[in-house]
Amino acid sequence: MAITKQKKGEILAKISGVLEETASVVFVGFKGLTVSEVNALRSDLKKDAVRYSVVKKTLLTKALEAQRVEGTLPALPGEVAIAYLSAEASAKADADITAPARGLQAFVKKLKEKLVFLGGVIEGKYLSKGEMATIAIIPSVPVLRGMFVNIINSPIQRFAIALNQIAEKKA
Repeated sequence: MAITKQKKGEILAKISGVLEETASVVFVGFKGLTVSEVNALRSDLKKDAVRYSVVKKTLLTKALEAQRVEGTLPALPGEVAIAYLSAEASAKADADITAPARGLQAFVKKLKEKLVFLGGVIEGKYLSKGEMATIAIIPSVPVLRGMFVNIINSPIQRFAIALNQIAEKKA
């Protein structure tokens, strides 16, 4: 059944609104996903305030052209969906723009050929599927902070151990 022009206009306005409000959008190709797999994907992404929507490629392309995104739009073969930060999450100062890619990474690994990265837009620039896959493996901000604290703490901890060993030898 064909979509009316009015309905297409509404969908285009919604996609354009999403692209304006969020700093991170991931394009994924899907084929043969079951309803239960999609529901599991959506519920898992929702935990990180990430939304997942299936979109028509022509409407997505029109919305992206209106946004004047830098670079070249990656190829979007087959059926396409987008994952993006919700408007509330994007508005926060500490919004994690890698959350959509990281959230999809586990499902891309698990579902193999059923779900693949196609590219994305981060901070107004197109990224290829390889770049998006690389971003997907970056740890979350809290994990990165923990790793940083561990690196900072390591020399202090080793110094304390060395002082303790010296104290034990003298005692």
